[in-house]
Amino acid sequence: MHTTRHLPVPGTHNIRDLGGYATAVGTTRFRRLLRADALHRLDASGIESLLASGVTTVIDLRHKDELAHQPNPFAGHEHVGYHNVSLFDGLAPDLMADGDVLLELYIRALQSRQDSIAAVLTHIADAPGGAVLFHCTAGKDRTGIIAALLLSLVGVEAQDIVADYAQTAALIAPIVADITAGAVARGADPERFKRLLASDPETMVATLAFIETEFGSVPAYLEQIGLGEDTITQLRHRLLGDF
Repeated sequence: MHTTRHLPVPGTHNIRDLGGYATAVGTTRFRRLLRADALHRLDASGIESLLASGVTTVIDLRHKDELAHQPNPFAGHEHVGYHNVSLFDGLAPDLMADGDVLLELYIRALQSRQDSIAAVLTHIADAPGGAVLFHCTAGKDRTGIIAALLLSLVGVEAQDIVADYAQTAALIAPIVADITAGAVARGADPERFKRLLASDPETMVATLAFIETEFGSVPAYLEQIGLGEDTITQLRHRLLGDF
């Protein structure tokens, strides 16, 4: 019934469905989980489009400064549950460092922001029927970590998770200048900030390898950060089961 992974919603560029990915026990369901870029550009028609797509829960992964500059239109919405969990709070990538600064950022988040990651996944597991949309600014880094954990949990192949992550580069091209301007307004150096706009496949390959090396597997990682068996089962059910 729903076969479109990219949702071309006016006011956004990078809303994508996590449905349609093969696993050993079936294919992930459409309109259960949506990953997205920022929603502050949505007008009434864009909001209505998401509601028509079944969105009942929005999880905003941005920090308070981003919320202040670009308020979320679903905060306080009468028909949508809204949650804000700042996934990268307190993390500042070293843009002067050599190497893959995004990989280092992702590793630090997986190590030091475990309570926040657990909170996001718990909100997803506990959400009512319908689609859960989780987003950050570009829909790439914070959103990419959560998407990778969810897809890996249900057995989506690593190559598909990597490809899902890498799609962002083309989709956010029209808003790179806008994203950069927002970061500069919050004090970022524009030239150094460019390093944070990549979504190279190698970064996600290395991120998944880190989880496997350090924790054994994504399910083991989720258990270590405090998710119980019931919550993990609910997450799998949201992606694969019937409502």
